[in-house]
Amino acid sequence: MDLNYLRRLVKIFDDSKATNLEIDEDGVHVKLSRKINVSNFAENSNNSFNIPSNLIPPSEIVYEQKNISQAFLEDATATDPNFHTIYSPIVGTFYRAPSPDSPPFVEVGTKVKLGETLCIVEAMKLMNEIESDKSGIIDKILIENGKPVEFNQPLFVIKPE
Repeated sequence: MDLNYLRRLVKIFDDSKATNLEIDEDGVHVKLSRKINVSNFAENSNNSFNIPSNLIPPSEIVYEQKNISQAFLEDATATDPNFHTIYSPIVGTFYRAPSPDSPPFVEVGTKVKLGETLCIVEAMKLMNEIESDKSGIIDKILIENGKPVEFNQPLFVIKPE
């Protein structure tokens, strides 16, 4: 699946009011979901209508996450303006090093420059180097080596210089 095509799909989804989108094409499965914030909905309603009792309160909603580390779940919601997050541009398998025998591209505390390779995401037997889009110091690595990653999943947190 073409990366530009995937970006257009995400843009269309973001601009729409849809909450779910699934596409199977050329052996690639893409699933996009939007979280509905029920508490904001209730607060902004000004009691002009009743919310159905069968809606689940946000505190009781269980989100299905497949093969995603706990660090990703915690850091995905962090919005500290002093840090920058690097996201996966594609679905694939995350590798920290160019080969099993090689040292990782970066470690926590590594100083990186704009355009420097941080990791590889393998997609359909193609090795895609993921580069830093900001200079700084690696603060967190959110994915374990060899684990699957989703499109737009946070991979690294960088403290910009």
